[in-house]
Amino acid sequence: MKKFLAIILAMTMVMALVACGGSNNSSSDSASAPAESTSDASAAPAAEPTASGSVYWLNFKPELDETAQALAKTYTEKTGVPVKVVTAASGTYGQTLTAEMDKSAPPTMFVITNPSMDDEWGDYALDLTGTAIANELSTDAYNLYNVNDPSKLDAIGYCYECYGIIVNPDLIEKAGHSMDEIKNFDGLKAVAEDIHSRAAELGFDAFSASDLDGSSSWRFTGHMINLDYVYEERAAGTVWTEQPASITGEFVPNYKNLFDLCINNSTVEPSTLATGGHDAEAEFKSGKAAFFVNGSWEYAAVSETVPNATMIPYYCGVAGEEKAGLNCGTENNWAVNAMASAEDQQATIDFMVWLVTDPDASAQMVAQLGIMPYKQAVESTNGFLNDAAEYTANGCYVMDWATNYQPDVDNYRAGIVSALNAYCADQSDANWETVRTAIVDGWAAAYANTH
Repeated sequence: MKKFLAIILAMTMVMALVACGGSNNSSSDSASAPAESTSDASAAPAAEPTASGSVYWLNFKPELDETAQALAKTYTEKTGVPVKVVTAASGTYGQTLTAEMDKSAPPTMFVITNPSMDDEWGDYALDLTGTAIANELSTDAYNLYNVNDPSKLDAIGYCYECYGIIVNPDLIEKAGHSMDEIKNFDGLKAVAEDIHSRAAELGFDAFSASDLDGSSSWRFTGHMINLDYVYEERAAGTVWTEQPASITGEFVPNYKNLFDLCINNSTVEPSTLATGGHDAEAEFKSGKAAFFVNGSWEYAAVSETVPNATMIPYYCGVAGEEKAGLNCGTENNWAVNAMASAEDQQATIDFMVWLVTDPDASAQMVAQLGIMPYKQAVESTNGFLNDAAEYTANGCYVMDWATNYQPDVDNYRAGIVSALNAYCADQSDANWETVRTAIVDGWAAAYANTH
């Protein structure tokens, strides 16, 4: 279907160019975009253009939006090249991409998150092998090659991240504990439950809110669930290199251990998580919670008020987890639209190169993303990424991003969210079995639907 759509899109774009006398207006249809934020910098005062063409960046990361919009404006002012940025609302990237690609002026720069998504969208991706932006990479470790043609570079990683449990050591100490006590699930559980039992006395609780609405559920259905996949890999003595048709769910009970600890020792009642509306980041930053489930992209925000915040692994009761490290990898890979005009493709690549080589631009990007795997990008000062490196240096195993292989990702995660909502409302064994079914049987069904 995507291949057929690609052909139709190419024909549509040719007809549009003819109808417009060869011009390319990247801002058309933008008002109807189901996106969190939209900016078109083409109206900004500009210097003499350094290149023809224009750029339309469909941004995957809501937390990068403000920076992306500002950089787009700066680039247009410097070069005269119009740069439009649309940021998909959290949890809607897949449908936003489908909708935007079907328009007469689709994105020239978009994100492919994982091999499964590349299987769907690889035909839209320009081969970046040997391009100026690919030549700026400092590593090939995070790139996505075409599933049918391994020599074709479909998308290049633009940041490397880690996630786990963010901790405020000052609050741990204030509660009469130390970080040395938290080396496995038993230690984490003892500290968290003690803090929760004395929350009124202490003035803070253990975990910040674990909302399951669209702005937050990815923390548990896209990130925390990774612990099951990683430990399945480790039990089999392998690392996934392609999407498995099924999973065993052997470590779903360990996922339950940690999820239960989060929702039952928290600032909010479990029954309120479905509708969301809580600000987990603000709770942590203001000292209302000692633990915050999230990733390295939060460092800039939380370090403003918790400068010595640190990150610990997903301790969940697996044997030997004292040697666990953080979840490290990426689902952020830039692709250039193969259906765009040659002028727009070149303009897009030029813009990407500027983002990772210009000292000021790359500094702004790194401040939000933590680290960029490019030779000329500024160095990272992200404390959580430093934590990840320290775990590795101490001989701990990295929890790779096996979650990137989730099939039919939006629908698969939606099924898990629905089951988790029912469980949070009534933590019965029967309701947890529904969660297990959504994770395990849901995977097999999603794989079948997409293959």
